[in-house]
Amino acid sequence: MGETGRVAPNEDPLVFTPEDGEPSPGQAAPAATTPPGPPPAPGAVAPAARMPRWLPRAMVLALALIAAFQLGSWAFHQLTGLLINILIAFFLALAIEPAVSRMATRGMRRGLATFLVFLGLTVFAAGFVTLLGSMLAGQIVKMIEGFPGYLDSLIHWINQTFHTDLRRVDVQEGVLHSDWLRKYVQNSAAGVLDVSAQVLGGLFQLLTVALFSFYFAADGPRLRRALCSVLPPARQAEVLRAWEIAVDKTGGYLYSRGLMALISGIAHYILLEALGVPYAPVLGVWVGLVSQFIPTIGTYLAGALPMLIAFTVNPWYALWVLIFVVIYQQFENYMLQPKLTAKTVDIHPAVAFGSVVAGTALLGAVGALIAIPAVATLQAFLGAYVKRYAVTDDPRVHGRGGSGPGGPGMLTRVRRLWVERRSGGVQRP
Repeated sequence: MGETGRVAPNEDPLVFTPEDGEPSPGQAAPAATTPPGPPPAPGAVAPAARMPRWLPRAMVLALALIAAFQLGSWAFHQLTGLLINILIAFFLALAIEPAVSRMATRGMRRGLATFLVFLGLTVFAAGFVTLLGSMLAGQIVKMIEGFPGYLDSLIHWINQTFHTDLRRVDVQEGVLHSDWLRKYVQNSAAGVLDVSAQVLGGLFQLLTVALFSFYFAADGPRLRRALCSVLPPARQAEVLRAWEIAVDKTGGYLYSRGLMALISGIAHYILLEALGVPYAPVLGVWVGLVSQFIPTIGTYLAGALPMLIAFTVNPWYALWVLIFVVIYQQFENYMLQPKLTAKTVDIHPAVAFGSVVAGTALLGAVGALIAIPAVATLQAFLGAYVKRYAVTDDPRVHGRGGSGPGGPGMLTRVRRLWVERRSGGVQRP
């Protein structure tokens, strides 16, 4: 060996010198020691670790879940309109189911009973719309014919008040040759197609709601049977109970709305009749129905038409109608509606108001219309599963102050001192 620690050419490569801390010459390597492999060649890449077998499957599963979520989200947004129409149809079917069931128990076929109920509603709505349309058309024609007289009176008042020299001919020519009128006519002509499309879309939605409502009401027992067939007997009883509660609460809500519509119609009819406004009965029915069954903007739509027709009689009458509509709306919101709604659907007035606000935020006008019966149904259904206890007889329960840890309350001590003074200073325990 020329250098220390080097292996001689004629020596076994597994035998090393003692300087390296390895077995001495002639001593075999330990059995558990694996001989080192050859060193990697310069520039060679070390072999990478193998991919776990579960990783490709997990990646494919994650991608599939993301794709399914995206597809479901896209389908839900595309079908939102249809789902809202089905929800409206379901509550409408719940509202007319008592009448259909009553007719069916008397021997009439359920499909025929549903058809007769829908026919009655359609005839009433068509007659009301026809009468209202003819009245509105007549009033519009009358207002157009009397517009020159209104304009003359307005110009006369302006000339007397501001000492001007306006003439109706000059005003008419200025209006006819103005840029805003030309732009308004152009925009109106361009928006005719949009209005037609919206009208057709509204008619299609109305037909969709009517069709689903008819199926839900006519096939109500079959629908309940199909739903209960996939549930155990205990769950079936709960589903049937929830369905019955929903029918009762929805009917009670519509009853309260109908009662408020009747009161509102009578009140506005008395006002319009006192002012001498024509078509007072029809206008009273219009105000009652529109203000109660069109949420959020129904009050403003209901009050606009009587104001318009009152304006054709006397412009000051329109102001009186506006003042009465505002005052009555406040009376209805804070006095009439909370009491009737809470009594018919058995929920607190604050809960009723909060449910309307929440329903409007979630589904708009549809949510405001169905929020109260939905919350009343949920509250009545969950009430059977809430365990209630007897309340202790404590004055604090009734809103009266009780005795604290230091003795009787302040009011009790003052009352006792007053009694002692009136009784001549006799001390009482």
